[in-house]
Amino acid sequence: MQPTSSAAVLLSITAVLLSGGSSSADDPVRLRELFPADYQYHVSTRVELSGKLTLPPPQKDKNPVTLNVTGTSAIEYDERVLDAKDGTVGRTVRNYRRLDFERKVGDQAQKGTLRPEVRRLVLLREKQFKGPFSPEGPLTLDEIDQIRTDVFTPALTGLFPEGAVKAGDRWTALTSAVQELTDLDRIEGKLECKLEGIVMLEKRRHARVALSGTIKGITEDGPGEHRLDGYFYFDLESNHLSYISLRGIHRLLDKDGKEVGRDEGQFVLTRQAHTEAKELTEAALKGLTLTPTADNTLLLCDNAELGVRFLYARRWRVAGGMGRQVRLDGADGSGLQITLDPPAKVPTGAQFLKESQDYFTGQKAKVFRTEAPIRVKGGAGELEHFTIDVEMKGDRVLMDYYVARQDNGGATLAARLLPGKDLDSVQKEVERIARSVTITKAIK
Repeated sequence: MQPTSSAAVLLSITAVLLSGGSSSADDPVRLRELFPADYQYHVSTRVELSGKLTLPPPQKDKNPVTLNVTGTSAIEYDERVLDAKDGTVGRTVRNYRRLDFERKVGDQAQKGTLRPEVRRLVLLREKQFKGPFSPEGPLTLDEIDQIRTDVFTPALTGLFPEGAVKAGDRWTALTSAVQELTDLDRIEGKLECKLEGIVMLEKRRHARVALSGTIKGITEDGPGEHRLDGYFYFDLESNHLSYISLRGIHRLLDKDGKEVGRDEGQFVLTRQAHTEAKELTEAALKGLTLTPTADNTLLLCDNAELGVRFLYARRWRVAGGMGRQVRLDGADGSGLQITLDPPAKVPTGAQFLKESQDYFTGQKAKVFRTEAPIRVKGGAGELEHFTIDVEMKGDRVLMDYYVARQDNGGATLAARLLPGKDLDSVQKEVERIARSVTITKAIK
């Protein structure tokens, strides 16, 4: 079954409403969609937004800065349920046909998409949190953020009433569905649903349900408020949520509840049930690992400006850096710094060891053990490694060092690792990072 375009569905809906072709039924109807394993469907979403964002003044005697905000997104994918328990979907596999995102804040323009090599991915779901990974390659943080903020349609079953309803009946949407639509946490307020009646769309009976409400909560940007108004259609022939249209006003609030920004947007979601995508068949998925492992959950950092690319485990976070440096922070308090150098300035392992020893001597640190540099990889991508077990200012740590030499330049890696039961695994993660470092442009 080929998915129908969202534009075609929208035109058919508009035609019915304008022609007065809606019909009501006195008999109660049940809105219920099941998500068993292997259930497949196609999803298409479109978002348009515009508004303003107010920033604090750069100086005390200056006025606040107001920036215009605009944005659009277009997403299309096929999805197959892999795991479901007690009606809750815990794991799906998706194949993205499109994921395009554009936003402009003031003069700053942002664009995002999903690379072709990772357009088939697995989505892990726990409560309202989504954790994607691709069995065919590492994802970037930007790609994960775009997927994470996309609506997970199985969670929208919280828009449905518990029992049968008839035209005019009202109910309150579950918190899980409200969180999915707003990305808010610690929610106050409610989203009210009302069955307006039964309509015929493409010769199929659909229930039309109105949505409205004001919801406050917390996002990663701070306190916020959503005012939502719209409707959805439920296909009574195939028992699935087929269409949602929402107009929303999002108010950004400061700690005192004062508005510091506002944007308005239109969200449209179209779904076709019981589809069959060739990329999600048993034959197409054969040989792919669809459960998370240390290898298929690696993240990709590709910094084109600095000219460096590397892989890292998810317990590490790229925290920035200065000049030709990249810094990573570990979840356990460990840290790693990567410094890029031109080919002529890349030290040997012995030189880097001497430099590190001189530093610890100057800091009056206590050195317990030093492992001399060894070559762990030869050839054009030569890699050397050594460690220093040291105590400085009362803290004992393992300093883990690597020197990488490549045609475009080189990199030194200095990791500060904390003692503990995870030290061996953390050290292996540092080695994985070092082995994956690639200098992508000439370092001058």
